[in-house]
Amino acid sequence: MTTALDSRPAARGRDAADGGSPGRNTRPRWMSRAAVNAALVIAAVYTFFPAMWMLVAAAKSSTGIMDGHLLSFSDFDLLGNLRGLMHQDGGVYFRWLLNSFLYAGVGSVCSALVSCAAGYAFDKYHFRGKEKLFGLVLLGVLVPSAATVLPMYLLASKVHLVNTVWAVLIPSVVNPFGVYLARVFAQGYVPDEVVEAARVDGAGEVRIFGTIGLPMMRSGFTTILLFQFSAIWNGFFLALVMLSNQNLYPVSLGLFIWDQGVATDGPSLISLVIFGSVIAVTPVIVLFICLQRFWRSGLTAGSVK
Repeated sequence: MTTALDSRPAARGRDAADGGSPGRNTRPRWMSRAAVNAALVIAAVYTFFPAMWMLVAAAKSSTGIMDGHLLSFSDFDLLGNLRGLMHQDGGVYFRWLLNSFLYAGVGSVCSALVSCAAGYAFDKYHFRGKEKLFGLVLLGVLVPSAATVLPMYLLASKVHLVNTVWAVLIPSVVNPFGVYLARVFAQGYVPDEVVEAARVDGAGEVRIFGTIGLPMMRSGFTTILLFQFSAIWNGFFLALVMLSNQNLYPVSLGLFIWDQGVATDGPSLISLVIFGSVIAVTPVIVLFICLQRFWRSGLTAGSVK
């Protein structure tokens, strides 16, 4: 009588006869460790080479950039680029930088608060037409932001907000994707039992949201804030349409205007544009590094629920 144990030597014998190694999983050659590591190295070089190019070019003079010898150890003029950035157009660059902090900082915080409040309301309250209204919010996610700039400009011109700070700040507060994300976080992190217990204790709805709902949605608040801060900081089309006063420009729009002037005013601006771009991208990187622990804690908590 043949048993399962008796069939194992026979199977090993067939594997040996076929030239295979017993007990070893055969993998294609292109899935070997060396091939995978080589692909990762190529992807890393492709990803980080533009950043390295920008850092090296930021320390070069305009002549060194135009000559094309960026990887050579010559034509470095970092202090000269900094002085040029401070004196170009009366040092307006640093005013643009402060404007960007105003637009992105205030806009992202207000947007995260409004989105968390709306998402909390959509999840915890029951009212007529709630799902239809939420469907309109999801429809707003599908509409490109560039398509809404002209209607917003017409509305701003009616109330005389064009060429003011409010023309950029007010549209930045609205974030349909943030509302959707906040509802997901409210659904997963704010139990209905906790809200009902607070109501039984006599707490008002605003107090419940401020002391219970919002702290529990902290990771969602941080995620929305990071997304919106990055979007406002890097965006310039809304400011391009709304603003005509150079002193109100964000840094992204100001650098775009300088970059357009490279072709007409000569290559002297190119080093300032690259150096200014390096400075402009730094706050976003620092913000992501400082707030990543809140974001990662929220993702980790969601993975074990």
